[in-house]
Amino acid sequence: MAFLSLFLVIYLCLASSVLCQVSEFISIDCGSPGNYTDPSTGLGWVSDTGIMNHGKSVAVENPSGYSMQYERRRDFPIDNKKYCYTLRTQERRRYLVRATFLYGDQGNEDAYPKFEMYLDATEWATVTIFDASRVYVYEVIIRAPSSSIDVCICCATTGSPFISTLELRPLNLSMYATNFEDNFFLKVAARVNFGAPSKDVVRYPDDPYDRIWESDLDQRQNFLVDKAPGTERINTTKNVDIRTREYPPVKVMQTAVVGTEGVLSYRLNLEGFPANARAYAYFAEIENLGPNETRKFKLQQPYIPDYSNAVVNIAENANGSCRLYEPSYMNVTLNFVLSFSFVKTHDSTRGPLLSAIEISKYQVIAAKTDWKDVTVLTAICSMSAESAWANEGGDPCVPAHWEWITCSSTIPPRITKIQNVKGQIPSELNNMEELTELWLDGNFFSGQLPDMSNMINLRIVHLENNKLSGPLPSALGSLPNLQELYIQNNSFTGEIPPALLTRKVIFSYEGNPGLHKGAQRKMHFKLILGASIGILAVLFVVFLGSLLLFRNLCRNMSHKRSDEKGSCTSAFFMLHCSF
Repeated sequence: MAFLSLFLVIYLCLASSVLCQVSEFISIDCGSPGNYTDPSTGLGWVSDTGIMNHGKSVAVENPSGYSMQYERRRDFPIDNKKYCYTLRTQERRRYLVRATFLYGDQGNEDAYPKFEMYLDATEWATVTIFDASRVYVYEVIIRAPSSSIDVCICCATTGSPFISTLELRPLNLSMYATNFEDNFFLKVAARVNFGAPSKDVVRYPDDPYDRIWESDLDQRQNFLVDKAPGTERINTTKNVDIRTREYPPVKVMQTAVVGTEGVLSYRLNLEGFPANARAYAYFAEIENLGPNETRKFKLQQPYIPDYSNAVVNIAENANGSCRLYEPSYMNVTLNFVLSFSFVKTHDSTRGPLLSAIEISKYQVIAAKTDWKDVTVLTAICSMSAESAWANEGGDPCVPAHWEWITCSSTIPPRITKIQNVKGQIPSELNNMEELTELWLDGNFFSGQLPDMSNMINLRIVHLENNKLSGPLPSALGSLPNLQELYIQNNSFTGEIPPALLTRKVIFSYEGNPGLHKGAQRKMHFKLILGASIGILAVLFVVFLGSLLLFRNLCRNMSHKRSDEKGSCTSAFFMLHCSF
């Protein structure tokens, strides 16, 4: 009874986990006119109308045989822009991201599309349509670097770039962990269900994480060829315990292939290889072995590192039958043409067995635009959120830069120029310590220039032909590497920082009537003061001369009119005394 209670608790916990997992699924039908529930899976799909404001919805020709998601697609313009979907994530959680493409247009074979797909700033795949009736599936497993990721379509070389579906699937915390996920993500190259009863894929609801397991019966070029003689298919209806790290679906583990003649071998092509890869092999002993029977085998191929000495004994490794054993090869070098063989050991009575494989390429994560620069651009965009230029999406610089900025070719990319935007220059500009050139000329910026004291590497600054006002920050004069400063045709006022006039800086400030040199203003005041004193001195001399002349006249007149002498002398005496 206690065991049954424990089993029920475990079952309910697992069921609750799966339900939470499904509720976090994001399924976007690109080009669909509305939302709906897929009757075959019970999963809800949302239209990208309102999510993607670019491109057009196009009806797919001959979509029969495919699910509802492939009745329409979204086509994008043929230009130098990128078109991005933003998916919300939980930082540092692992996700499976899947994009699919069905062209379906049989009447225009000369223009089959070829274009690029990016995840954030990292090239994910070159999508090349060879067969218009085939669904091309691309999957990656990532640990989310932030609260969102961007999937971008761009860089068409032939035809119109397009997309059919975009899906995000959260994974269990233990799944697909690697030692390299800070610098690499896993680009899925193969996920194969061996011993499958039909060509149908296995996915949700059989796989609660909605991975797509291809059938080994799928007939296509260079896919699981060179099969060894004596290869047989087996299956069971028994439940298989899959509670390990990667949780392959029970339905996949209930089938397998067996090399009855002692060898199990295949060959398949791996797109994007040679490369370093993470490989998984899935085994479960689903045959009833007698007490004296064993199944032991080795992987026999020249891989780096060499795994030929590792012996697989499923029942022993998995601690019993119908239990999963999943050895993984953390970092193995594989060629474009992958040939692998499992060969039974001399003391084994049964041939090798294989239920499934997964192979994923390590894809180097490319550097995104410097986050400090992105902060500045985000602040600028927030001031004009209604404008089309402020909603281009994706990384500002990679794979194609936004129309209104120019980026450097450095790692990480840096913003070197901003043009044709409106608003105020945000205070976050001061966080761009590594910026060497700032080109904000010819925009519609208004308001005051923010503090720039932290931008110690600035060499060239262009702020001309805007509507900036207020004083020039004094820190401009103390930027140690400043060589050129252009601020003409604005409305700056006040005194120019003296250091800008004394250092060897190319400085142009015409067209700012309210801006003046501090030294010139002081000289002007001194000139006015000196001229005023000079004028007063001249007037004083003239006045004294007039007094002396008046005195002489009075003395001359005293000889002619003696009767008036007293009065004149008295008047002069009074005037003289007054001085």
